Amino acid sequence: MTSPSATATKPQAAAPAAQARPAALSTPGHDTGLLLLRLVLGLTMAGHGAQKLFGWFGGGGISGTGQFFTASGYPAGDAMAVLAGLTETLGGLGLAAGLLTPLAGAAVVGTMVNAIAVHGTGAFFAPVGIEYELLLTAGAAALTLTGPGRYAVDGFLPVLRAHRLAHGALALGVVLAAVMLLVRN
Repeated sequence: MTSPSATATKPQAAAPAAQARPAALSTPGHDTGLLLLRLVLGLTMAGHGAQKLFGWFGGGGISGTGQFFTASGYPAGDAMAVLAGLTETLGGLGLAAGLLTPLAGAAVVGTMVNAIAVHGTGAFFAPVGIEYELLLTAGAAALTLTGPGRYAVDGFLPVLRAHRLAHGALALGVVLAAVMLLVRN
């Protein structure tokens, strides 16, 4: 006969490795850093979009930007100006607010992939380099993959709280950028 204390001390099965990993820690400094990155990058992109759509901040508006797109080999320059302007404005505002962050970040990444291709990769540093475009692309991709942090609208949206859409959204942004590059002459 076995005593009750002997059965209570049986070794338990080891916990699966996935359960043993600690959850990602979110500190106020981490979340504030993500907020700062989202605000600066998002509002910068929204400003670029406003240049294209409305001619604000010294931009060319739809007509001037459309001419640039046509000269860069894109069909329907004005339509491309509207598409790029909306993508930059809405993607930038989404990043700044932390709203639909995976999609907003993917939109910015897709737009910036096209900007890098149009600008060319002949040099890295200004005035003819791509370092600015590359920095915006990397920042948007990082926000897409890491999530917006605690100080974001996404925290109130249950489907985005887990941030499961990041990789798919980023892949979609890159694929759509590639499609836009394929229609370019």
